[in-house]
Amino acid sequence: MVDLILAKRAGQEHQREDIEHLVSGIMDDSIPDYQLSAWLMAVCWQGLSVDETAWLTDAMCRSGEVLDLSSVGKYVGDKHSTGGVGDKTTLVFVPLMASLGIPMAKLSGRGLGHTGGTIDKLEAIPGFNCSLSKEAFVAQVKEKGMAVAGQTAQLAPADGKIYALRDVTGTVASIPLIAASVMSKKLAAGSTFIILDVKCGRGAFMETEAQAVELARLMVEVGKRLGKPVVAVVTDMEQPLGNAVGHSVEVEEAVETLKGNGPSDLEELCLSLGAEALVAAERCEDREEARRLLIDSLASGKALAAFSALIESQGGNPAIIEDYSLMPQAQECFELLYEGKEPAWVEHLDGRTVAEALKRLGAGRARKGDPIDLAVGVVLVAKVGAGLAPGQPLLKLRAHSREQFEEIKALLYSAYRFSTAEVTNPPLVKACIS
Repeated sequence: MVDLILAKRAGQEHQREDIEHLVSGIMDDSIPDYQLSAWLMAVCWQGLSVDETAWLTDAMCRSGEVLDLSSVGKYVGDKHSTGGVGDKTTLVFVPLMASLGIPMAKLSGRGLGHTGGTIDKLEAIPGFNCSLSKEAFVAQVKEKGMAVAGQTAQLAPADGKIYALRDVTGTVASIPLIAASVMSKKLAAGSTFIILDVKCGRGAFMETEAQAVELARLMVEVGKRLGKPVVAVVTDMEQPLGNAVGHSVEVEEAVETLKGNGPSDLEELCLSLGAEALVAAERCEDREEARRLLIDSLASGKALAAFSALIESQGGNPAIIEDYSLMPQAQECFELLYEGKEPAWVEHLDGRTVAEALKRLGAGRARKGDPIDLAVGVVLVAKVGAGLAPGQPLLKLRAHSREQFEEIKALLYSAYRFSTAEVTNPPLVKACIS
């Protein structure tokens, strides 16, 4: 192991057997944490080649169970987002794909830091069970065409051990390590093709578009090296996605999107990802045909019916589709008003600041295992490009008391920056990579 540390510190490239030795030592505890930490820091300095990243991904994938979904069909999709604020895309995308005959096997995580987690959002639905056994997960994908469940410790356990160290040694911000971490879990989940939504901006972990594109290209290339088709879409996460940020409020917005009443940016993201997925799965010849099918599924109610079936299949109450009050609800609603004396436009909206404000009310976690409040949330009224008159609402906060509103009022307002000149909304989709 000392040789591997010295080699990587000097910028040398490992061989495949070096990576295999590394992961084997992680799993049998023959490599102590201090040596692994030193190697991780050397990787942060010197990086990994595409080959090294692919070998590390493969070894971590094979360090535990690998699901077999071959009995489901030739094409079984899995979608992954690198995390953002207000990102409830999975709740729309999975039933949308299933409604068009593309099975979806989605393993998701919980929120941590300023980013929300799909599993937390689904647990706002009374009775919804995200803790499916491997057998139940595979059976549901086969029988119902879709399942969404929590990531299990049996899949890519080497990644879990590595990440625990990365988190406490300042070695999280390495694009090859991020790529290997994401891809090892996706490969272990057994899908036959992967759709990636790589976020960039203040509300994401990749703050610049260049970083996000680099990560997306690396994950697509790793997929190719390991025989797994991967398509990636790089999308803007400077401001929150959609209008809702929270848990119950995001489920509401996802349902409204499936009803055809959702915010334009969330719908556009689902259409863009869906078009890439339908072409990758050979369901459509081009993106234009794919978008027509997707729009028809939303307009006809097929996608909404699929979401109802997903909820029922996993023990949840599908009545929430018509009665949102069945989910945890904060009883108070407060408006944050524009305080300027002259008309203006929203020039910038910082997604991370919005998330940090809600985290103060208990909607986010500081560390794994922390309890969260599913009821509090924000509904944005004005986003980038919106014109404002003095006294107009910027957002609505669902909280339990006025004290909660007063506690984060100034922080929420600081998320906005205004301009006296008209502002145009930036494009949501930055790049498509396959």
